[in-house]
This record gives sequence, C-alpha cells and structure tokens, in this order.
Amino acid sequence: MNPNHLKTIKNLYIDLPKQHKMVITSITFFLLLLILFPAENASASRQHAQPSAFNQLEIGKRYPLAIDVSIANVTNGNNQTKDLTSSKFSESNFNQKNELSWKKAKVRKGDSLAKILNRLGFNARVTYEVSSAQGKNTQLLKKIMVGDTLRIGSNPRGKLISLVYPLSQTKTLFVNYLNNNYQSHIETKTVETRTAYVQGKITSNFWNAGIAAGMDDGQIINLANVFGWDIDFALDLRKDDTFNVVYEDRYVDGDFIGHGKILAAEFVNQGEVFQAIRFSDNNYYTPAGKSMRKAFLRAPVNFRYISSNFKKRRFHPIQKRWKAHNGTDYRAKTGTPVVAAGNGRIIKATYNKFNGNYVFIQHGDGVLTKYLHFSKRAVKKGQRVKQGQVIGYVGMTGLAEAPHLHYEFLVNGVHRNPRTVKLPDARPIAKKYRIAFKLLASKRLKELEGSKRTLLAMLK
Repeated sequence: MNPNHLKTIKNLYIDLPKQHKMVITSITFFLLLLILFPAENASASRQHAQPSAFNQLEIGKRYPLAIDVSIANVTNGNNQTKDLTSSKFSESNFNQKNELSWKKAKVRKGDSLAKILNRLGFNARVTYEVSSAQGKNTQLLKKIMVGDTLRIGSNPRGKLISLVYPLSQTKTLFVNYLNNNYQSHIETKTVETRTAYVQGKITSNFWNAGIAAGMDDGQIINLANVFGWDIDFALDLRKDDTFNVVYEDRYVDGDFIGHGKILAAEFVNQGEVFQAIRFSDNNYYTPAGKSMRKAFLRAPVNFRYISSNFKKRRFHPIQKRWKAHNGTDYRAKTGTPVVAAGNGRIIKATYNKFNGNYVFIQHGDGVLTKYLHFSKRAVKKGQRVKQGQVIGYVGMTGLAEAPHLHYEFLVNGVHRNPRTVKLPDARPIAKKYRIAFKLLASKRLKELEGSKRTLLAMLK
C-alpha cells in the first residue's frame, strides 16, 4: 500500500471523535482475535469450501465497493458540521441532529451583535462571519432592539452553530452553520384565527364601557373608528346605549397572541341602530353595501374629552356676554392632536387675539371647517391635507379660558351642527362584489344576533 495512503488513514483516525475511535478499536481487536484463534469448525469449513468470488480476485487489481451511506451529518476534524439532507433547518430539528448547548442574551442599552457575542465568549471573527451570513435577512441583526432576546447554540467544542432571533410572535430569524459557512433564513409560524364576541352598555362613557366589557385599548379605538363617521363618541352617546362586536382572536401553536380585526359590529345610539360589516378590501360597509366612510368625520379630536355642546347662544366666559356659539368645543389636554375632518386645502393658518392659533380648511361642495385656539399649528396656508391628517394641537391661545378645540362646520357660509349635518357617503361596494358581500353580511348579522341571544341567556 502506498505510504501516503497509510498516512492519510492515520490522520483521519486521529481526527475522529473519541467515541468513534473506541468503536473502531474494539472491532479491530475482535477481528484480530478471530484471525489468531479461529474456531475448529471454521477451519474445517475453509478446507472444504468451494471456490468463491473472493478466490477469483486478482492480486494488485482495484475493485469498486458499494457503501450504503445513511448518516445525515458528518463532522470532520476541523469541527465543521455538514448537513447532507437539508440546507435549511429550524432550532427544533437541528437539536435532533446535533447536541448543542444554548445560551440566552437579552439586548441591553447600547448593545450590538459584537458586544453580545463577545459577552458570551466569541471573538470578533465569529461576529464577522455571523453578520456576513448568506441570505438577505442577515441585515436584521443590525437592527436588534433593547429588550430583544437572542439564543445562541454551540457544539461541544464551543463553536457557534446556531443563532435564533425572534422578530415577532410569528417570525423568527435563524442563522445556522451549514456547509462550512453561516446561512440565514426566516421562519413564519401559522396564525390561527378564532371568532370571538363582546358586548357592552354605556353607563358613564364609551371608554369605560369598553374596558368593562373586556376590550383592550386598540379594540375600543378601532370600534370608534368604524362608526366615527356616524357617531360623535364625545357628545352623542347616552346612558344605556349598547354595542355588539364580532372580532378575531389570534393564536400561534395554541397560545393566544392578541386580538385581530373587527369583523362586524352594531352600535345602538339613542335608539338608532348602526351596523358595519368588514369586507375583504379592509373597508366597512352597511348591510346594504353602503360605505361606512363619509366625506367628513363627526369629531376631529379624541372622543374622551369634551366640554360644551352645540348651542345657538351661550354666555361667553371671557367676554361676559351672551353670543351665538356656532360650533362645538372639545375639552382636551394641551398638545392633544387635532385632525382634519375631511380632505381639503388650507386657506388660513395664522394667529389673532380672538382665535389664537387657528386653521381654516376649504373642502369640496362649499364646505368650510374651522379649528381654533391651537397651542401649535402643524400645517401652512396653501397646503393640501387628507382626512385624519394632524393639522394642529389643542391649546388655549386667543380668547380661551382652558385648553380646548373650538370647531366649526359651515356649508355655503352657513353654520351647521357637525354632529347632525347629513354627510355624503363614499363609494358603495363594487358591483362585482355585491353577491359575495351579501352572503358575508348575512352570515355576520346572524353572528351578531347569536351573540346577543347568548348574552341574554347568560344573564337569566
């Protein structure tokens, strides 16, 4: 045999793990015993055996030998693991193939990937190799946030084999050592949605009623947004008004991760019933297919704070005289954002001693809206704005005795009550979707009715 071949075999044996060496040594010793002390029957059988294929082999000639390779991972002497079955794996299936020890690292203020890995005992070269891993998602390691948690998996020799970085409740970034280099990929867990129901009754205000019904802050705001074109949640609500909501709950691996979209809702305000159905275009419509969206919002400021109602005349607290009060005052903390009630163009954005900082918006169809007493304006004259865009912040500049927004709504120069004026609808459901929407609306209305009956049964 060529001396170089012997040397190669020797080096391969030296680089093998200790367990492998022990197995090979034991087998070699057993075979040596069989050669030195053959059984009597075996010797006799050899003497009378018929010529076999092995007896026909020529000395010095090479013959191919078929080997059944069924090992998924091969580890060489450089402690480099090769996966022969897959180029991508998650933490769970990787643990099945490799015995890794895991460490957690919580991102602190001022941390970077280099600082975290150095804290865990890895040098700058490891940081470079991991941060340069193949895959477009590797760059996310540069955006780690304070409070995030990284999990680092190392093999028995201390080499970093896997880094796991949860990006959200559903997405996780993996950086794994494969085929002699690091590779990154993102795995997304399937989100299961389940239909849930909630009901409430107004006793003091909408916010408290929502909390009492078990809704979170986001759900309360979203429900107000659904009906925000029809109901002024600051002024219009009355005691014993009710609401019913069908919404999604989201789960991952059976664990609750949060509330999803509102699928359908009903609000009974002062005896008038408003219903909304969410369609696949993410918009809400009445059961008849009319859009819930209107050209103007009923209220341009947070519904939780308000002082006075719309009145023809009132006693002005500063001027000390009775005068027409052609608008609505929304009492709110200084700095509360105020939004444009509808799309339009800023025709005035300035200051005077009466209005303080104020903004006027000209809309289509002869509609003008006015916003007074801002602590600060967020728009300029001539600028175009969209419905819901912040135009200023509540204050008490000009003739104002407390922080509030004074809001006026004029049609062709005549003051109108913004809470009751009829507003034009947005586009209804498209013709091609009407049949599908009708079927969906029927289903959602049955769910709303069923939830109401369930609550009544529980209260009996």
